[in-house]
Amino acid sequence: MLGEGRYSRVLAIVAALNEEEGIGLTIAELRQYLENLRVLVVDGHSVDRTVEVAKGLDADIVLQEGKGKGDAVAAAIGHVKGDVEYVVFTDADYTYPAEYLQRMIRILDDNPQIGMVCGNRFNHHLDVRAMHNAFHFGNRLLAFTHNLLNGVQLRDPLTGLRVVRWEILKNWKPKSEGFDIEVELNHHVERQGYGIREVDISYRPRLGEKKLKLKHGATILKRIFAESMQ
Repeated sequence: MLGEGRYSRVLAIVAALNEEEGIGLTIAELRQYLENLRVLVVDGHSVDRTVEVAKGLDADIVLQEGKGKGDAVAAAIGHVKGDVEYVVFTDADYTYPAEYLQRMIRILDDNPQIGMVCGNRFNHHLDVRAMHNAFHFGNRLLAFTHNLLNGVQLRDPLTGLRVVRWEILKNWKPKSEGFDIEVELNHHVERQGYGIREVDISYRPRLGEKKLKLKHGATILKRIFAESMQ
């Protein structure tokens, strides 16, 4: 098991698949803003230098047995032992700036009723080059449906940048295998009796090939409906 007997206040979980272009910059920037950070990279069978680059930056590696982002999150949770207070989720493609994480952690420190802080991409910081019109429209439509059906009111419910209390995650068994994991996590936090806070962030154009396709919107929509029925 990973980290048994070790203490680190913050653990960053980064799911990666063929992200050699962005993984190094992502890890380096995380360490720039968070001291004594443990980084856990869950690799989904990369055929490039993703694992090599991550190991070179002293990241712990878990080799994912299944496929998909949700499966990677489940694999990471199952490998964490030892004392952790907060878990950072971010993407491996260098889209999410780490500069906001200190502020996000302070919100959790100051508000025990808040269980998760999310980075909201849809604000005046948004670089139009970072998100094509179709993905922007799809995100807005899914956000509207998410908020309408489920009552978890978030401006950016699908964001990949989050800080979550470990006590919320440690016994969680995610059902989502893919990009619908964020929707499930939103509801898991709420069902544990915690609130969710958002902070405005900037969002950069990704490095490397985009994994999220328009077809994945159907999977996310199904998860929204499934969570609304519970």
